Amino acid sequence: MTRHDMGRGVLRPDVAATRLELRRSEPAPGLAPYVEFYWNPRWDLRGKPDHEQKVLAHPNVHLVFEEPEPLVYGVQRDVFRRVLHGRGQAFGVKFRPGAFRPFADGPVAALADRAVPAADVFGPAAREVNARILGLDDLAEMAGLADAYLLDLLPRAAADPQVPQVAALVERITASPQLFRVDELARDLDLPVRQLQRLFAEYVGASPKWVLRRARLHEVAARADEGADIDWAQLAADLGYADQAHLTRDFTAAVGSPPGRYAAG
Repeated sequence: MTRHDMGRGVLRPDVAATRLELRRSEPAPGLAPYVEFYWNPRWDLRGKPDHEQKVLAHPNVHLVFEEPEPLVYGVQRDVFRRVLHGRGQAFGVKFRPGAFRPFADGPVAALADRAVPAADVFGPAAREVNARILGLDDLAEMAGLADAYLLDLLPRAAADPQVPQVAALVERITASPQLFRVDELARDLDLPVRQLQRLFAEYVGASPKWVLRRARLHEVAARADEGADIDWAQLAADLGYADQAHLTRDFTAAVGSPPGRYAAG
């Protein structure tokens, strides 16, 4: 695999590509409004050192079939860390931004920075599906089981016109890291800032300010991982930072090292 196969947000993707394989699959058409894709990391580190993988997470909720039990992960606002050892795999369901709300009992913000047992959200059948999926090797078969399980849950997800609107809004932000301020976004949408904040708390699980900032940090990390000479001052200006120092503080707070040091490896 190459670092490009890891996807945006995976830190040190060049190293990650030597430690694990990451496969992806599309959901059934009926799930497409809710599920962005399935992801299946697999690793075999027997006789090798453990590997700690860090990820700058996206504004998505994930259902992850894994050992010892399946979990629902809310938006992880800090760097997400996972130590891999031995041999294993997981199978994840990446819900579209805002699309987990119909499955939740309340605002998605209640799940922020948490991982809760999937059985508490979807019922005890989640554990049975967990064992069946993790017992497979064929990605298409794993996706088929996930499709069947989630399609059975769709009646709970009554049509909500806000879901596609919120997903489109977050996509607009993440695709445009040059979008700088919450008040600018609210003005473009002709929405009061407070209403926009409530919408994100209810459906996304993170504030619009966090989503805007995370989109910029993804861009900084992606540039740093390219390994080319980077004009940090110019990048800071392009991404709407007041100066290079603000970019450096923001990146360091999130990742744990300044962007220049991170880029140097």
